[in-house]
Amino acid sequence: MAWKRKISGGVLATIGYLLSPLSWWNDAFINLPLALVFAWLVSFVYKPAFAASLIIGYWLTNVLGFVLMHKGARQVFSEKPPPDSRRELWADVIVSLAYTAVIIGLIKLGVLKPFAGYFTGR
Repeated sequence: MAWKRKISGGVLATIGYLLSPLSWWNDAFINLPLALVFAWLVSFVYKPAFAASLIIGYWLTNVLGFVLMHKGARQVFSEKPPPDSRRELWADVIVSLAYTAVIIGLIKLGVLKPFAGYFTGR
């Protein structure tokens, strides 16, 4: 049933695209909110971990997006999955690092902070 594999691959690739940093709007509406919720949950347990958990959550959404997109594309376009390319992996890592630098800058500027910080003025 090749059509089922192609449909499931298309769904995986679409979800991966939505999580990956390849579209200009996904960070503001998908990745950053998911990472922020992750950071809020972690900071309820250990408040000083907010910044680190925001970065980790953001990175996880981006990396998961690339992985899902690649896996889905392989299911759609090939009968037999090709071997993983190290060059593609390094490109994914570099793009994720660049976006991470922007997130760190937003934390340092006070734009992103723990949930309670928005109400206390800190």
